[in-house]
Amino acid sequence: MASLLEWKVPAAAQPRAEDYGYDLERALSSVVGLHSLIPSDAFTAETLGTERAGNGVLIDKGLVITIGYLITEAETVWLHYGDGRVAAGHALGFDSETGFGLVQVLDKIDLPVLPIGASSALEVGERVVVGGAGGRTRSVAARIAAKQEFAGYWEYVLSEAIFSYPAHPNWGGTGMISAKGELVGIGSLQVERQREGRDEHLNMTVPIDLLKPILDDLRKFGRVNKPVRPWLGLYSTEIEDKIVVVGIAPKGPAARAELKNGDVVLAVKGERVSTLAALYRKVWALGDAGVAVPLTLYREGVTFDVSVNSSDRTKFLRTPRVH
Repeated sequence: MASLLEWKVPAAAQPRAEDYGYDLERALSSVVGLHSLIPSDAFTAETLGTERAGNGVLIDKGLVITIGYLITEAETVWLHYGDGRVAAGHALGFDSETGFGLVQVLDKIDLPVLPIGASSALEVGERVVVGGAGGRTRSVAARIAAKQEFAGYWEYVLSEAIFSYPAHPNWGGTGMISAKGELVGIGSLQVERQREGRDEHLNMTVPIDLLKPILDDLRKFGRVNKPVRPWLGLYSTEIEDKIVVVGIAPKGPAARAELKNGDVVLAVKGERVSTLAALYRKVWALGDAGVAVPLTLYREGVTFDVSVNSSDRTKFLRTPRVH
């Protein structure tokens, strides 16, 4: 898929080797392109698409870390090296709590691995490189803009996500490289903020410290070997201090409980909530997947209670298999 490597970052935003105390080109050669194909009847096909492209980082012999949505339910995975070579890969594992995905390279690979650093040591204002597949011309010289909580509409919370500026235009699965030449995060999203009266685009990156406790499980089992959080299948957003439902996962728990777009979530088990992070944490605190989740909703002038029988979201996903 040549188009993965046909674009370039604007020259002014590219990192320069002389600005860093490590071998920049060698570090960036550990970042590969990733192209996955997902069956049209997969659970995530409608929301995430059947063809996904981004990046991944080689962290061990034959092992690539990426952002999980690129490989969720992937039937076919191809890895693209900066020199034009292509290798087959296998979607080895995915963790919905952190968002990390793991790919096993099925062909021989002779690229250097990028050592894993400590994301907790990053400071706001610190200089980093957001590395994309293809080397320096497809990477961004950035700085840490913030380290703060992030909540996503898909029932996802990071206590301390990393935000960097300027944004990488092909952010999914990019490798954030510290001043020591170590991997400190994996790119997940592009977000906006207002600064000095104008809009800025930032990258949201998942801290690499979250990978360390779960890496062995992802290798062995394809998922983290611990009790699973309850999942509602509810897509929500914050509007004027209210949590508003903007989507329902087909055949998911919320759909079975007949929740609707436009419903306002007021409380979980009688405790009021006004942020996504608070909603999710109160749901997760009730127990493991399968627990009944009492919600108080507001719909068309009426406030009412409903119980949603939560589930394990992975049960709705296709299991990766080697061909």
